[in-house]
Amino acid sequence: MIYDYVHTDLAGTLVLAGDENGLRHLNFVGGKHPVAIQGNWQRDAAHFTPVKTQLAAYFAGERKSFDVDLCPEGTPFQMAVWSALLKIPYGKVVSYEWIARHIGRPGAVRAVGAANGRNPISIIIPCHRVIGKNGNLTGYGGGLDLKQRLIQLENPNVLSG
Repeated sequence: MIYDYVHTDLAGTLVLAGDENGLRHLNFVGGKHPVAIQGNWQRDAAHFTPVKTQLAAYFAGERKSFDVDLCPEGTPFQMAVWSALLKIPYGKVVSYEWIARHIGRPGAVRAVGAANGRNPISIIIPCHRVIGKNGNLTGYGGGLDLKQRLIQLENPNVLSG
């Protein structure tokens, strides 16, 4: 596994990790589910140059989508949730209930929330675009303040009600 760090003004320090199959992790260093760098992992800043460039453009408001090979690992249910997250358009928010219906599991709202919370590739797989049914912000690995800032970066009017 290859890893490196990227520092952002908006999201703080992020850790990137992946291999020849693609990006496996993009996590907040101080978040709820930080990636544990293993002793056999190799740090290689150049390997992630395209991802870092795209993230910088995203945080500058100049990029609305990412062109990165992704290789998250999870259960089939988690993978279905993460796939649904990739379908949420830039600047939009949806509810956990919407995701549950979208994956054909309308009764699995809480499980969707749990899978959303275990998303290993934050920002690129946009779990920040999921809010509560009542429009309230709910859980985010980087904290609710960051979730709100990411949503407002994409669409300053989306949370103004």
